[in-house]
Amino acid sequence: MSVRRITTGSPFEEQIGYSRAVVADGWVFVAGTTGYDYKSMLMPGDIVSQCRNAMATISAALEEAGSGLDHVVRVNYIVPDPAEWPDCWPVVSKAFATAKPAATMISAQLQNAEMKIEIEVTARLP
Repeated sequence: MSVRRITTGSPFEEQIGYSRAVVADGWVFVAGTTGYDYKSMLMPGDIVSQCRNAMATISAALEEAGSGLDHVVRVNYIVPDPAEWPDCWPVVSKAFATAKPAATMISAQLQNAEMKIEIEVTARLP
């Protein structure tokens, strides 16, 4: 089995020991992704901006893998405050307008209190 790992250069990937995405056997597995702007390492204060940043990071990882948002088959959203989740619907609805993946929203505490959403996806290679 051939495995390819994709990184974003995030310090968390090195510190914690994971890859942003792993490509294996026609699948792309993208790790839980939060809303950091990885160029500036800044976290916006609102969930919508964090959601947009997370989706941009995920999209870039999928593109590097040879896939894209239109090939996502599964998405997991993790949100500490479920009352904020509806604010993200327009962002994720637009991102997954074509793919319409199977999806789950889980309410759970994230690694840092500033994190308002984490998104994990599984996609196919076209």
